[in-house]
Order: sequence, then structure tokens, then C-alpha cells
Amino acid sequence: MSDTQPLAPAARAARQRRLILMTIAEHSVAIVLAIAFLAPFAIIFLTAFMTQAQSGTGALWPHPWVWTNFRDVFQAMPFARNFANSVIYAVLACTGVILSSVPVAYALSRLRWRAREWVFIVVLATMMVPAQVTSLPLFVMYAKFGLVGTLAPLIVPCFFGDAYSIFLLRQFFLTIPQELTEAARIDGANEWQIMMRVIVPIGKPGIAAIGLFSFLWAWNDFYNPLLYTGNTTNTQTLAVALSRMATSQHQQAFQMQMAAALMFAIPVIIIFFFAQKAFVEGISITGVKG
Repeated sequence: MSDTQPLAPAARAARQRRLILMTIAEHSVAIVLAIAFLAPFAIIFLTAFMTQAQSGTGALWPHPWVWTNFRDVFQAMPFARNFANSVIYAVLACTGVILSSVPVAYALSRLRWRAREWVFIVVLATMMVPAQVTSLPLFVMYAKFGLVGTLAPLIVPCFFGDAYSIFLLRQFFLTIPQELTEAARIDGANEWQIMMRVIVPIGKPGIAAIGLFSFLWAWNDFYNPLLYTGNTTNTQTLAVALSRMATSQHQQAFQMQMAAALMFAIPVIIIFFFAQKAFVEGISITGVKG
């Protein structure tokens, strides 16, 4: 019998099953981790389409599928207003972090000046201070300015730099060849022109990464909005509003809570899928040279 003779259908099927089993065995750990990660999202998604009677029974599959839960969310809470507040907070926080962190990171990475390394150490030290430590004095300060109950205490600090973003950008800017800035100086460019015309265009991946990180952080932020806007319904962000919903008269309406949580998560999921490259870049630049 020739070795090139085609396999019988039964043998071909057995070979395919063996390959599938081998593939599953090789990726068993990744499969288990993926299931553990996706299971909560699957529960949220399925519960969002259940009836109220079914949502509290531990059932796994909606029967019937109820699409009106999403409409009921808008009737139970000012979802559109809370969503708009979250968008305003996240977009302005992202903008402020980028505008304030880029010049500082440039000064710490490309300029030579006395005490530069000590200033960088101080910037890193601020990352070790828990937010709760400075909450009381900041709250008193914003209260004296009459800003408590508004989005200002959440947005204004973002325009004064972010230690984590400054650190990431500094590490990224250090990978840019020094010869490029020296050539620009020889051509007569000042530091501002070098930063805007040389460093920023090359550093777009790092800038996009910190912009993505700051947007996701602001979107998911719960502590600061609760502290400064928790009792003001007109300026509540969606994260705080969802927690209020869970302790209100709708605390037993699990299907509505899951529907609201699903709508809260969808923008972040969409942004992540469209910005995966920037996200991976942001993870990788933490390990480049210092």
C-alpha cells in the first residue's frame, strides 16, 4: 500500500479529534483563565435580559428574553445625565493629563538641569502616597472655593500633572535618539519647538497610551466622584449612580442593575478593542531604560 494513499474517513476524523485534544491540552491554562475572566461578563449579559422574578433565582439562561430592562434603566435613574457626566470627566481628565504630563516628561528626559534626578524622585514618591491621605485637606480646600458638588475637583487636578503618566512618558522619551534633538538645536529650534515638532510626533504611541490609561481610570473612578459629587444628582458620574441604584428602591431589581452595568461597560470595551495597540505599548514602555 502506498504511503501517499488518502486516509479513510474514520481515520481522518480520529486524527482531527486527536489534534483538537492536543491543542486544548496545550492551551488548557489559557482556556481556564479566559473562562474565569469571561464568566462574570457572561452572567452580567444574561442577567440583563431576565425578568425580575428570574434574576434572583440563580438561573443562567433568560426565559423569556426581556429587552425592556434597558428602557427601565432610563426611567429608574437619570442615566443619560450620569453618562454625560462620566464622558465629560473622562475626556477632560484625559486631555488635562496629556497637556500637563508631556512638558514635564520632556524636561525630565531631554533637558540637562541641576537637581533633575531629585525632582524625578519626588515625582515618583507622590505615586506612593494613597489618595485617602490627601482627601481631607483637598476636600476642605475645594469646599472653601465652593467647588464641592461639581465636576471641577475631579478635572482640575488632571491639568497639574500625573506622576504615573509623567513616569511612563519619561521612559518613552528616553528611547528617542538624542541626536534628533541635537540636530534640531543646531538648526536653531528652541526647546518648545523641539518638543512639539520632534519629540511629540515620535512619542505618539506613548502619549496615546497615557491618554487611554487616564480615560479608563477616570471612567471607572468611584472614590473621587463619590467624595465630591456623591450627594449631587446633577453631577454624579455613572459609577456613583450605579452604586446608588443598588441601594435604592431598585436594589432587588438585579436585571436592571445588570442592564445598567452592561451599558456602563460597553464604551470601555469598544475603546479597548480600537486602542489595543496603544494599551500594549503602554505596558511595554514601563520596562525600557531609565
